[in-house]
Amino acid sequence: MPRETLIKLQDICRDFENDGVVTKVLHHLNFEIKNGEFVAIMGPSGSGKSTLMHILSFLDRVSCGQYYFNSEDTSEFNDDKLAALRNKKIGFVFQSFNLLPRTTVLNNVILPLEYNGAKDKKTAAEAALKAVGLEHRLNYFSNQLSGGEKQRVAIARALVNNPDVIFADEPTGNLDSKSGAQVMEILVKLNEEGKTIILVTHEQYTANAAKRIIKLKDGEIVSDEMVAERTDVKNGLVK
Repeated sequence: MPRETLIKLQDICRDFENDGVVTKVLHHLNFEIKNGEFVAIMGPSGSGKSTLMHILSFLDRVSCGQYYFNSEDTSEFNDDKLAALRNKKIGFVFQSFNLLPRTTVLNNVILPLEYNGAKDKKTAAEAALKAVGLEHRLNYFSNQLSGGEKQRVAIARALVNNPDVIFADEPTGNLDSKSGAQVMEILVKLNEEGKTIILVTHEQYTANAAKRIIKLKDGEIVSDEMVAERTDVKNGLVK
C-alpha cells in the first residue's frame, strides 16, 4: 500500500532582506517526503539546510512557492495555526538539547503537554522515557545527566505528543561517538516503528543511517538519493 505524502514543496524559495540588501538563501526547491520516511538533509555551512528545516518545521515561512503539509497549503495558516502545528504535529531534537537544567527529567518531558490540554501527562511522559531507555532517570535533574542521556531525554520530549514527524538538528553534534551511536539507534528504531524522521547533519556517516539523503549546496538541491549502504548504528558497520 503506497504511503501518503506528508510534506510537499513546490518551487519554494527563501530570501532575507537587511538594509535593502536581499540575500537569496533557498532557490526553487521541489521534493516530497512520505509518511514513515527517514530523510537526512546534508550540506556544508551556508548551504541553507537550517533555513530549510525551519521552514519545514513551521519556524519560518517561504518567500515564494507552496509548502503542503498533510495536503494543506501552509501559506494560508496564521501564526496561531502554525504554533498549534508545531506543538501537536512536530517533535524537535536539537544539538544543544534545550533542556531546563534545574528541572527533573520527567518534568522536562511533560513540558510540551502543558500547552495542549493533554490528560494523564505523567503516564505519557513515563512511556516516552521508557521508549528511550531512561525510565530509571525520571527524578534526576537534567544537569545530573551525561550528554547522551540529555539527548535521549530530548528525544523523549519530542515523542511525548506523538507527532507526525521528528526533526533532529545535528543530534549527535555535541556527543562522543558511543553516545551518538546510541542516539542514532533510537532514531532508527523509531523510524522502523513508523515514525517520520528528518535529520539535519553535515556528517556523512550519520546521514547514512537514514534511508534517503537530500544534499544542498548554495541553496539548491544537488542530489536526492536513496542510501545504498546504510550505517548500522548498533554495530558501527554499513549494511
